[in-house]
Amino acid sequence: MSESTRKHKAEAPKKLRFAIFICSSSRYQQLKKDGEVQDASGDLIESLLKRDGHTILFRKIIPDDKALIEQSMRSVLGSNDVDAAVFCGGTGITSSDVTIEAVTPFFEKILHGFGEIFRRLSYDEIGSSAVLSRAIAGVANGKAIFCIPGSPNAARLCLERLILPEAGHIVKHARE
Repeated sequence: MSESTRKHKAEAPKKLRFAIFICSSSRYQQLKKDGEVQDASGDLIESLLKRDGHTILFRKIIPDDKALIEQSMRSVLGSNDVDAAVFCGGTGITSSDVTIEAVTPFFEKILHGFGEIFRRLSYDEIGSSAVLSRAIAGVANGKAIFCIPGSPNAARLCLERLILPEAGHIVKHARE
């Protein structure tokens, strides 16, 4: 790590306030029907963020609906409390995968390296099917926004290898 990177990371906020959105029509429908739902990826994301000392402001399950995801993104950008947001799910290539299309128009800057590195790390774990992921991150209104796959293994990889090590650093620069 370069000296300037080390300095920037040292100056970056250590504890962030996160919003978590699980983009899944099936989980959303089950939640509406039964009043509860198994959400392994959401549980994992929340657990890892809390373990690292971050605060979870809220966690919502929303359907794979472009307008609702856009509305969620607007709520993040309009909040003075949110430092970072994770949108989990809807990053694949099926017709219902619309998270990327809903979130990226709001980005002021795209962090292309996030998706590139995720796919490289994922390739090491699952092979060539890693190319099907459109995971991406960006910044807007001084906030870090991460769009990650919905599988628990992919969520763990994103959190442990990319988001937790860099979120504070990203927020620091996004606010400059």
